Amino acid sequence: MTQWNPIIISHTIVAFGAAILGIMMFLRRKGDSRHVITGRTWAALLMFTAVSSFFIKTSGSFSLIHLLSIFTPLALINAVIQARRGNIRGHKRSMIFLYLGSIVIAGLFTFAPGRLLHRSLMSIVNA
Repeated sequence: MTQWNPIIISHTIVAFGAAILGIMMFLRRKGDSRHVITGRTWAALLMFTAVSSFFIKTSGSFSLIHLLSIFTPLALINAVIQARRGNIRGHKRSMIFLYLGSIVIAGLFTFAPGRLLHRSLMSIVNA
């Protein structure tokens, strides 16, 4: 059974940070230097989350959620390429898709029954 350890703790904190920063990115003005700096920070948080997930294994093996960790760097690269080419619509679409896949869907998987976050949340609720 997977237990909290430094990798899981840092992975979780950074993932929550990426989730919050991502929401802030969607709500604020786009295209200025702050957008670029905040976007790079968000991308770095997302990359850390994706890479660190490969050091977290359920029952000693990878799970389906790791497929999203393979998808994340590829989608980030695509989003940056879209922005650099001036395809803002494509960049926006890629970022929304990336947020939904890497943050929302992956986040929901982490709360599935039997997973560490679910067990931890249930122990708090039932305390």
